[in-house]
Amino acid sequence: MAAAAAAAAVGGPQPPQPELPAPGLALDKAATAAHLKAALSRPDNRAGAEELQALLERVLSAERPLAAAAGGEEAAAGGSGGTPGAAEEEALEWCKCLLAGGGGYDEFCAAVRAYDPAALCGLVWTANFVAYRCRTCGISPCMSLCAECFHQGDHTGHDFNMFRSQAGGACDCGDSNVMRESGFCKRHQIKSSSNIPCVPKDLLMMSEFVLPRFIFCLIQYLREGYNEPAADVPSEKDLNKVLQLLEPQISFLEDLTKMGGAMRSVLTQVLTNQQNYKDLTSGLGENAWAKKSHEKYLIALKSSGLTYPEDKLVYGMQEPSAGTSTLAVQGFEGATGTLGQVDSSDEEDQDGSQGLGKRKRVKLSSGTKDQSIMDVLKHKSFLEELLFWTIKYEFPQKMVTFLLNMLPDQEYKVAFTKTFVQHYAFIMKTLKKSHESDTMSNRIVHISVQLFSNEELARQVTEECQLLDIMVTVLLYMMESCLIKSELQDEENSLHVVVNCGEALLKNNTYWPLVSDFINILSHQSVAKRFLEDHGLLVTWMNFVSFFQGMNLNKRELNEHVEFESQTYYAAFAAELEACAQPMWGLLSHCKVRETQDYTRNVVRYCLEALQDWFDAINFVDEPAPNQVTFHLPLHRYYAMFLSKAVKCQELDLDSVLPDQEMLMKLMIHPLQIQASLAEIHSNMWVRNGLQIKGQAMTYVQSHFCNSMIDPDIYLLQVCASRLDPDYFISSVFERFKVVDLLTMASQHQNTVLDAEHERSMLEGALTFLVILLSLRLHLGMSDDEILRAEMVAQLCMNDRTHSSLLDLIPENPNPKSGIVPGSYSFESVLSAVADFKAPVFEPGGSMQQGMYTPKAEVWDQEFDPVMVILRTVYRRDVQSAMDRYTAFLKQSGKFPGNPWPPYKKRTSLHPSYKGLMRLLHCKTLHIVLFTLLYKILMDHQNLSEHVLCMVLYLIELGLENSAEEESDEEASVSGPEHCHDSWFPGSNLVSNMRHFINYVRVRVPETAPEVKRDSPASTSSDSLGSLQNIRTAQIFSLVAERRKKFQEIINRSSSEANQVVRPKTSNKWSAPGSAPQLTTAILEIKESILSLLIKLHHKLSGKQNSYYPPWLDDIEILIQPEIPKYSHGDGIMAVERILLKAASQSRMNKRIIEEICRKVTPPVPPKKITAAEKKTLDKEERRQKARERQQKLLAEFASRQKSFMETAMDVDSPENDIPMEITTAEPQVSEAIYDCVICGQSGPSSEDRPTGLVVLLQASSVLGQCRDSGEPKKLPITEEEQIYPWDTCAAVHDVRLSLLQRYFKDSSCLLAVSIGWEGGVYVQTCGHTLHIDCHKSYMESLRNDQVLQGFSVDKGEFTCPLCRQFANSVLPCYPGSNVENNLWQRPSNKSIQDLVKEVEELQGRPGAFPSETNLSKEMESVMKDIKNTTQKKYRDYSKTPGSPDNDFLFMYSVARTNLELELIHRGGNLCSGGASAAGKRSCLNQLFHVLALHMRLYSIDSEYNPWRKLTQLEEVNLQLGNEEQQPEVPILYHDVTSLLLIQILMMPQPLRK
Repeated sequence: MAAAAAAAAVGGPQPPQPELPAPGLALDKAATAAHLKAALSRPDNRAGAEELQALLERVLSAERPLAAAAGGEEAAAGGSGGTPGAAEEEALEWCKCLLAGGGGYDEFCAAVRAYDPAALCGLVWTANFVAYRCRTCGISPCMSLCAECFHQGDHTGHDFNMFRSQAGGACDCGDSNVMRESGFCKRHQIKSSSNIPCVPKDLLMMSEFVLPRFIFCLIQYLREGYNEPAADVPSEKDLNKVLQLLEPQISFLEDLTKMGGAMRSVLTQVLTNQQNYKDLTSGLGENAWAKKSHEKYLIALKSSGLTYPEDKLVYGMQEPSAGTSTLAVQGFEGATGTLGQVDSSDEEDQDGSQGLGKRKRVKLSSGTKDQSIMDVLKHKSFLEELLFWTIKYEFPQKMVTFLLNMLPDQEYKVAFTKTFVQHYAFIMKTLKKSHESDTMSNRIVHISVQLFSNEELARQVTEECQLLDIMVTVLLYMMESCLIKSELQDEENSLHVVVNCGEALLKNNTYWPLVSDFINILSHQSVAKRFLEDHGLLVTWMNFVSFFQGMNLNKRELNEHVEFESQTYYAAFAAELEACAQPMWGLLSHCKVRETQDYTRNVVRYCLEALQDWFDAINFVDEPAPNQVTFHLPLHRYYAMFLSKAVKCQELDLDSVLPDQEMLMKLMIHPLQIQASLAEIHSNMWVRNGLQIKGQAMTYVQSHFCNSMIDPDIYLLQVCASRLDPDYFISSVFERFKVVDLLTMASQHQNTVLDAEHERSMLEGALTFLVILLSLRLHLGMSDDEILRAEMVAQLCMNDRTHSSLLDLIPENPNPKSGIVPGSYSFESVLSAVADFKAPVFEPGGSMQQGMYTPKAEVWDQEFDPVMVILRTVYRRDVQSAMDRYTAFLKQSGKFPGNPWPPYKKRTSLHPSYKGLMRLLHCKTLHIVLFTLLYKILMDHQNLSEHVLCMVLYLIELGLENSAEEESDEEASVSGPEHCHDSWFPGSNLVSNMRHFINYVRVRVPETAPEVKRDSPASTSSDSLGSLQNIRTAQIFSLVAERRKKFQEIINRSSSEANQVVRPKTSNKWSAPGSAPQLTTAILEIKESILSLLIKLHHKLSGKQNSYYPPWLDDIEILIQPEIPKYSHGDGIMAVERILLKAASQSRMNKRIIEEICRKVTPPVPPKKITAAEKKTLDKEERRQKARERQQKLLAEFASRQKSFMETAMDVDSPENDIPMEITTAEPQVSEAIYDCVICGQSGPSSEDRPTGLVVLLQASSVLGQCRDSGEPKKLPITEEEQIYPWDTCAAVHDVRLSLLQRYFKDSSCLLAVSIGWEGGVYVQTCGHTLHIDCHKSYMESLRNDQVLQGFSVDKGEFTCPLCRQFANSVLPCYPGSNVENNLWQRPSNKSIQDLVKEVEELQGRPGAFPSETNLSKEMESVMKDIKNTTQKKYRDYSKTPGSPDNDFLFMYSVARTNLELELIHRGGNLCSGGASAAGKRSCLNQLFHVLALHMRLYSIDSEYNPWRKLTQLEEVNLQLGNEEQQPEVPILYHDVTSLLLIQILMMPQPLRK
């Protein structure tokens, strides 16, 4: 034995080892094991130890199995003939025998299990295992139980759920750090370690000797099997092969862990013993194979750090600061070692994203940091190297299970957690490169969730291993590899960088496991506390969050529909929610008490700094770039949510954490831009960006995202509104929503930034936004239970809901430890308070309808809140659904029979910090807007809807609800007008401004507006002095000017002169609106107040004169108690009455003025008079139709006036200006046709550059040739003699005619005398749909690239209409309506017949000019080629000289003839009447004639032979001219009449009109 051991120990190269140990040992493993155990039990056991080592060296030779696997027979030839599998089996048998010390292995296992002191379950499971989670018993949100422990514990009445594990997990039963002891099962409740006797020393003695060698052998296998992959070639197959070979060994280790606590503690000693590792890994001797595997290990280690040693000069050459900051933020320009360069061996990291210019970078200082975050890894124990290979091999399931099975051993758990943290950066690098990142992510989380759910352990690792620093740094490094330059605001000079949402890292959620760990550790108060106290970490984290600020920027497509709809928005929303919002909720959950004020101050401070840096980086001054929107502003949202928490829970003074006015103005711009863009998207202004932009708008308000996105945005805008000048804020809102130009008293206006069709919906959007801003109290004073109740009522009002769908739709804080959790007690109690349960019912078909919750009657009566419903609806139809249900309730309960308006709901009181928000309701700018809109609605101006009126009245009512208590200006207001004639209203209080009369208003209007005719209001004054006075006192108002003025005031107040140098940059940008040259000033006589307008509105809505009667004249008590149930539900009439009652109850003066107005006999309202009976009969659709017709009439009138004005202006210099004026006004003007493209959805005229075309099918047809002259029906031939000869068909007759003419007359003349196409003629038919030619080309390209087998040939130009799917093969261009040739026909008609005939001849003789290089001309040529290629050559070449141009001429006018004839058949024999419905719509004669005429006019007919001259016979035509031998022309009377007419028409400039 000793000799054998000595031989084995001798250094130097040795021959291959025999496959089995010496024959003597092989015969009896048990005897050998017993002998060795006895030897090791002696006091002096050195000899026994050496003997055992020698044996293990031979048994566990690591080179054999892998060599055999790699080299086949040669490698196996060294042994005595066993397969690799047999050798491994043999080795494992030896290990089992040695561990058992000569006894039976099963008995040994049973003996070890008897000494299991573990009080933890620790059962490990993999993905798809069904487990349980009890929220009542859990301390950590990630706590989970296996089925056995759950059923043996008592969870009666608890809030638990059964789930299918996504990533795998382990049972936490028995772990008091993760769950409460009351939830432990019976097995793990007893801390029975005291009852278990100590483990006998000799039981596990052999294990302590054998296992180190066995694990080292496994590590050598792993080293040898790993090959550093080539640049792009993945080596997964090789890795899997190695893992397959090692499965028995890993399974053996896994079985050992299941023997219980005694064996686990031995394994822990082995895995963590540094001396063992050092001895075995350094004593490699001269063994070449061992050295080679060690070299492979060193190569693998080399790329494990975040930087190479040579990069260290860039990092850490900075002295640590004396303060608490452990991370230093430094800006440096294009420094060589920026963090993005994670690993110079990673080719994918070496893209051009680093040279992005100056930006803040986070660097680690060397002083206080553990340099191991940056450095190459150094291993000191088996555990560390095992984890390293586990990561390198991408977390094989068996290895993961083995490592997790060991966790019940507390000592191991600590060591393993520290090792895991040490390898964290390496895990990130491997994960980024992995091709199976999903599987790997699940395995990583499987491990990390077990480690970081334990608060004590997380705290320990945070303190000892800088866990927080490592996590934040690793996340930062990970994201820096996919940064791109931000295009927000200043595209060229922007220094801001954002993550690229198209990168796989974001698209595949590769960052998920790291973020998940970070959220997990932030759920522990002690860890979160350290994070919030560490200023350096907060700076780094804000830097990380800023990478997501402004990502996935959308640019509005103004011209063409976007070709490819990007789906990156999924990645962007997921990234903000997971990487930014969830950690934020985690931190917020620890800022709930007054003592945590400093944490909030820290976050707010660094958040503001990051925001300031962001504004600087994107060069932002005061105006956002137009037509851009990003839904991602995580920095704004962090700031908003911490402000909210500071006021709500920590009693912080809001002003102490707010920045100056200028910063507040900047902060409000981007969230406000999002709200305006939402309105634009719903108005279809972004339709060219495709469906994905609607997807973004819907996701932004969807239940899982709303409280991390739209709610913080609205809250931040509320905070800004409460502190900024209210006039500035209101005018900013209307400017952002692009409706400033609409807010004029004039009946017509010009909007320079918005199309007329979008004005109504954008105005509705702006007013609805103001209502939400002023009504919403989610963060302004509502308690958590009130919020939950409001959310639940809103969802139930839209539709009845099941319990599960309601759980899903109620927004919850994404971090489960942070407040109300759906399913908790408050959820159930609120649900039972607001809803009734409708039990499940069987439907007639046998299917069962689920049980639903429906709102209680009192909820509809008192709590239905339309504002909350609008805020929470993803689909607009849900708002209508809620209103329909509300209407049904009112009718059913008899409260209101008609169509009600959304009810006004009284709001909960504001928190004192936000009282300033109500100043918005009491500012002159809003009052002017409300006054203007009421006036416009009363005067029936266009683009105003019932919804606008509803919102205007809602805002007035909100103002009356929240008016200042005192009414001190009762007397002062009498003398008001004298000293404030230029400011519309005397004060800012709505109550007093409501009664203030406005007499004259100066407006800017288009010169064609009706107001211009009334030159000045002199007619209403007694003398000219009076009219002068009116002009002087006329109010003029410009929202933009107002905003500019306020902005300048604030800037002057808050900023130094240095900043003002930058200002002019944007000040002139908005000078355009309202200052277009066509506008002129007019003065309108108004003489109304808000009160008088409301009373007239009441008359208008009710359809009766003097319909309003003040109710207090009958019952004075009503003024003392105006909250009467009678007024709570109703329509617009009721809303007006409610407002007037509130106005009167708040002010004696208002009451008196209302009575005075009512006493006067009110004049009739200008436009429509509808009685109440008629009003009821007009349903909604009819009213809409009437409004549309009225609008079109106005537009037509406006257009005709404009045209007549233009014509007058243009013809002034003409010498014959009298006659043309008469003719042009008498003739109706033809407006340019508008076409809808069925591909991009845009509407517009066809143009030279971007022509539109009709989808057409070109077919060769011989149908006309089969027409017969006689009316007798043909007989079917029944004998050979009776044959059908086509002697009497149309085709035969025309053929005979042409050949006869060609026999006697000149060939070219014959080809002008007949028509062809009776056989093989080209028929052009259309489905009636139009598309842009360029859209059609893109469509054809997509069809070519489509792999699906189509039933047509794309290469031949065949396709199906994108809208109706009819077969087509060409596109016929539509000629622009505004073509130049039109003008040639604008001729006076009083000329003699001779002059007119001469003129026609000149026009025909003039050769057509084919515009050389326009897109339209190219398409005209192209379609002509298509028409020619449709039929065979024999059907278009009838000339005696082939290729003659006369052939083309004949063919072209014959195509016109063929299509006219076929159209005639379609229409039942009459082109002017009959069948014009479907056929008329589908006729394309107009477009076809344009194309044919354009080509025919390229062939000029020699004037000598022009048929027009012969027809008109103006001059004697000398037929004897020319050579006698030459054949004569075809006489004019032999010509085909129809052909002659067609030639005359097609030779004239198009289009021809009467």
